[in-house]
Amino acid sequence: MVGPFGLRPRGTMSVRALPMARALAARGHTVTLLLPPWQNPEDAGRCWEDAGVMVENIPLPPRVPLFFHLRVARRLAARALALRPDVVHLFKPKAYSGLAHFLLALRPRAWRPRLVVDSDDWEGPGGWNDMTDPTSGRPLYTPAQRRFFAWQERWGLTHADAVTVASRTLESLVWALGVPPGRVFYVPNGWAGPEVLLSPRTDEGPPVILLYTRFFEFPVSRVVGLLRRVRERFPQARLRVVGKGLFGEEARLLEEARLAGLAEAVEYAGWVEPERLPEVFAQATLAVYPFDDTLVNRAKCPVKLLDLLGAGVPVVAEAVGEIREVIRHGETGWLVPPGDEAAFAGAVLRLLEEPALCRRLGIEAAREIRKRRSWARLAAEVERAYGV
Repeated sequence: MVGPFGLRPRGTMSVRALPMARALAARGHTVTLLLPPWQNPEDAGRCWEDAGVMVENIPLPPRVPLFFHLRVARRLAARALALRPDVVHLFKPKAYSGLAHFLLALRPRAWRPRLVVDSDDWEGPGGWNDMTDPTSGRPLYTPAQRRFFAWQERWGLTHADAVTVASRTLESLVWALGVPPGRVFYVPNGWAGPEVLLSPRTDEGPPVILLYTRFFEFPVSRVVGLLRRVRERFPQARLRVVGKGLFGEEARLLEEARLAGLAEAVEYAGWVEPERLPEVFAQATLAVYPFDDTLVNRAKCPVKLLDLLGAGVPVVAEAVGEIREVIRHGETGWLVPPGDEAAFAGAVLRLLEEPALCRRLGIEAAREIRKRRSWARLAAEVERAYGV
């Protein structure tokens, strides 16, 4: 398995590739995770074993423009071939893994392993390429980067022996590129949390509404509006915010809450270490998952939502993209139409007023996520993509 970056600070390799690799190792496969830790260079050259998976962080070359990028890609491709694998699974058809894919694909088919590309986000037009800072309007990427990443994505997905996708939207987008359906495999993100189920909150204290988020999926003003509506009926309700934004959205949320007179009702916990999340989740009455109806969001399979559901936290979420695949309305969570703020607040209020329903949703969500979305189960579909 080849990644475009290391295990941190970004999540694809730690929350998707590594759990997938562990599940494959448990099924008897020999799996190596090759990473270019350019965002955390202190890991460069480090190797270790994780649940039967060999994790290798390649040494990084000198940071000379262009030279650095080409050398990183060549080292990834060369090391992948040196391992003599049957399959190379490349995570994201862009950046360093996309370049490594290009180098590997230059070899004759008989002289190279099977090349499988994984897509867990839409990168091109309408996707991450169009992401901007909501405050300044500054694009995330330069025009040259956007053109290159769009080309990489299209080329990578159409020149793979198989493609694994994390969402039904991505599945449709890859089909639309002309990739035969028989080469596209739906592998959503899975549950990789602890086996112990949280005890439902039973105290009679003020309601605690949890927002566990990366922020870019929605405007923070909607969350402030939601809290204001809820506190009209439950004046003691509090919002606990866990996560950190790409563009400082957390500061904007706190400022808007202050301007709305809700500063004392918002507790910002910031980024929380994974081992501490069960403690945070156990303190929540329920969680909210706002999700704008955009192509970026439709293409995602949100791991944070799976974390909440698998832990048994009742969730009210907007019915966008994979959320509709994960939550069965009224059975394993509560869905509301995207953008309907009144319906969102009404759903939260109903669950606060009916604690038995709230607890039932959490219990059923945990049971279903742990059964249907376990990586041990999803690994069988990955094997199909590998031709096993």
